[in-house]
Amino acid sequence: MNLVFLIVIYLLGIRYIAKGDEIIIDSDMSFDEAVRGTSAPKEIIDSLALLDVTYYSTDGKLHKGQLIVHKALAREIEEIFELIKQIKFPIAKVIPIVEYGWSDEKSMEENNTSSFNYRTIAGTNRLSLHSYGKAIDINPLFNPVIHNDGKLSPNKARYDISQPGTFTEEHPIVQKFIQLGWRWGGKFNQYKDYHHFDKP
Repeated sequence: MNLVFLIVIYLLGIRYIAKGDEIIIDSDMSFDEAVRGTSAPKEIIDSLALLDVTYYSTDGKLHKGQLIVHKALAREIEEIFELIKQIKFPIAKVIPIVEYGWSDEKSMEENNTSSFNYRTIAGTNRLSLHSYGKAIDINPLFNPVIHNDGKLSPNKARYDISQPGTFTEEHPIVQKFIQLGWRWGGKFNQYKDYHHFDKP
């Protein structure tokens, strides 16, 4: 074999490795599968979009997951996930919450990042912005809710800003959300909800 041929084979091999089976699939649902069993009315379901997102997980490897979001916010979420991937901010997993039987608690306990979930705000009768795909929770175990009495949700969570995958007000991802007009739960007055972002 001549040298040029060997170089071409080598470069094709590198390209294959880079484009091959390196992405770990965390979620690969159809839209119908991702909303199956929700009690949301048809007008809300019709306003939603299923996004494929890629991110570096806590294992340092590139993963693919999925989010259900409001169609009007889909482009902004894609922008944010481009930044997340660019700076290699670790996200444990991103799986539609149908995988957890529509249980917010089970999803959070698994450190799952999610958006749409037709439910009320905990302790109230008001629909959460998650019900419209207008809120996203990222790494709940690393970025818990901290109540005024010091209690954390989820229960096994720990907020340690030295840990990768954790948010502070100065974090570029928090700043990106704010720049795009989103609210961050870390700035709520009555309690701190460090994993939560929403856009009314």
